[in-house]
Order: sequence, then C-alpha cells, then structure tokens
Amino acid sequence: MSRVGKKPVTVPSGVEVQLDAGHLTVKGRNGSLSLEINETVAIEQAEGELRFAPANGSQDGWAMAGTTRSLVNNMVVGVTEGFERRLQLIGVGYRAKASGQTLNLALGFSHPVDYTVAEGISVETPSQTEVVLRGADKQLLGHVAAEIRAFRPPEPYKGKGIRYADEQVRRKEAKK
Repeated sequence: MSRVGKKPVTVPSGVEVQLDAGHLTVKGRNGSLSLEINETVAIEQAEGELRFAPANGSQDGWAMAGTTRSLVNNMVVGVTEGFERRLQLIGVGYRAKASGQTLNLALGFSHPVDYTVAEGISVETPSQTEVVLRGADKQLLGHVAAEIRAFRPPEPYKGKGIRYADEQVRRKEAKK
C-alpha cells in the first residue's frame, strides 16, 4: 500500500492556496491553477502545509487522498518552478520553428504541419531539431507534448520521428 497520501504538501512562501467547498486554487508567480476535489478526500490547511485524509476512512478514500496529494503537489511545483518537456526531431529534413504560439513542423510529409500550442504552454526551438515546451500545468504540458509526438512517432527500423529527449527507442533488425 502506498503512503503518498499521508505525506503533507509544504506550501512555499509566495504561493497562495485557496480552499473552497470542493475546489482548490493555487496561485504563484507562474500563474494560477485550480482543481476540483473529490468528495471522499478531506484537506486540512495549517502552518504552510496541506494534509490529506479520506473523508470517510475507507480504503478508496486513501487511494483518492494519495492521488489528490500528488495532483496538488504538481500544482504547487508548477506555479513555483514550472515544468519542461523536450522533444527531438530525428530524420533527414525534419525541422521545427516556433513563432508565437504556433509550431511549424516539416516532417517529410507533402505539406508542413502547423500546430497551435494550448494557452499556458510556451514553445521555443533552440535548434531546428529540438523543441522545448514549458508550462505550469504538468498534465496539459504532457498532453501537448504527446500531440506533437503523435504527428510522427519514432519508427523502430531507422529511429526516425519525433521523440522525447529522454526516450529510448527499441530498434528492430532489418529483414535479411
């Protein structure tokens, strides 16, 4: 059994946490994030900490308390430090160029791919084959990165495609 829900979330200075009935809002220097709280979770705010417990003491309540604790911790980290996801383009002629909230991709198709990045996520291209996504919302950041990767996922024979910077692609042996 995991004990994630029993560990409190420390709220650093400069972060404001508002807890209303079933709704939690976290504000910091990187923005504001909100979360609907499940009715089986009770949150207690005291002395710069948030403590989580099941509202009814059940096993399912502890599971939701651990999940809620992880989500709230990601919100606190997001509004203080933010999150970053790096993508690499591997392949001859594969290029990326960021202009504002639009990412222009040349991926070997007969047409360029223009992707509009969601609000709250910033995109930059330090080189033509590297894309850096930054944002406060970890879930939205992962979703945007997955959508960009889905345009041309890495293929197993040559390894061409869009991959995460820390991703290891399993290569297959060619037919003999």
